Formats: sequence, C-alpha cells, structure tokens
Amino acid sequence: MNIRVVLLLVPFLLTGCSTVSNFSFSSLSPLNWFSSSPTLSDSGLGDISSATPLDEGSLNKTLDGDYRLRKGMGISAGQTVTFFEAMDGTNVKLAFYANEQGKVKRIEVMDNGVKTAVGTKLGTKFSELYEKAFNVCEVGIGDSAGSVACKSPESQRITYIFSGEWMGSSSIMPPDDKLRTWTISKMIWNAK
Repeated sequence: MNIRVVLLLVPFLLTGCSTVSNFSFSSLSPLNWFSSSPTLSDSGLGDISSATPLDEGSLNKTLDGDYRLRKGMGISAGQTVTFFEAMDGTNVKLAFYANEQGKVKRIEVMDNGVKTAVGTKLGTKFSELYEKAFNVCEVGIGDSAGSVACKSPESQRITYIFSGEWMGSSSIMPPDDKLRTWTISKMIWNAK
C-alpha cells in the first residue's frame, strides 16, 4: 500500500468519531444497502399501526434503527400528549403520537423518502392528485395554519398538507388555480 495514502488516512481515522458525529455506522451494513423507507398506507407507516405501542423499543425495532428517536411531552386541548420524534441529524423526519392506551394514534411524515403505495410523497403537486379543492380540502389550522389540508384519494386516514405561495388571508382557501402549484409539505396518518 502506498505510504502517502496511509498518511492521509491516519488523521481522519484518529478524529473521525468527533468530526463525523451525525454519521451512522449502521448505514455501512450490507443489510441497509438495499433497504428502503417504509410505505405510508391505510394501516399506518410500514409495520407501525394503531396496534403498535408508543415506546422507544417498539419504534426502533420497526424503523430498523434508521432514525434517532427523541421522546417528548406536550399539551393538546388540555390533555398531556406523549410523542416520539424520529430524527435524521437535527431534522425531524417523523413524529408519532399516542392515544390514551399508549398506542400509536397519529403519524406525521416529513421524510422525503417515505411514499404511499402509488408513489405520493413530499413535493407532489396538488394538480397531480386533485382538480379542485371543493369537498376534499380545508384550510389548515394549528401547526398547519397557512397551509391546506386535503384528504388522500387513497385513504381516509391519510391527509396531505399542501404549502405554497398565497398573498391572501391564511383563513381563506386559495383558489384552485393557485393550489395547482402547491406541493405536499407533510403527510399525516390518523388511526381514528
């Protein structure tokens, strides 16, 4: 082996752990080379469904350790809510919320790699799925204020959050010709 190559690699090997803190060594495993992101469907996200306990062990097992999980608690409508966020570095890619029984009741998808069975994903245009917003979409509220929430044509449990440019009030639905260029910024699954 060429001594120059060895000398160039030594500093990287010595400092690699500290300089590559967001690198996941599990991604080097041959088992991960051909893996793909889970599919969002009527039953949930991959193997995560309304029967899945909302705990770190269950989520890690079904997500194959592809994300770093972070647990949190919040208040919604006066009730304490437990959730887990699936992180990729510092970015939240998935969020899981529990029902009263401690099972998954809501999944929010912000990961570009996650698709539905027909290939719908973040970035899909409104015009690729709908002709009109009437009777399918509503103005986003809460965290989705300023966006539009539309029921998926594939499943009544999936909602697409569309975002785009609109100079009007956030409480008014943009016209269909404006919505045509809006894209999915989040996908939400609800157990109901």
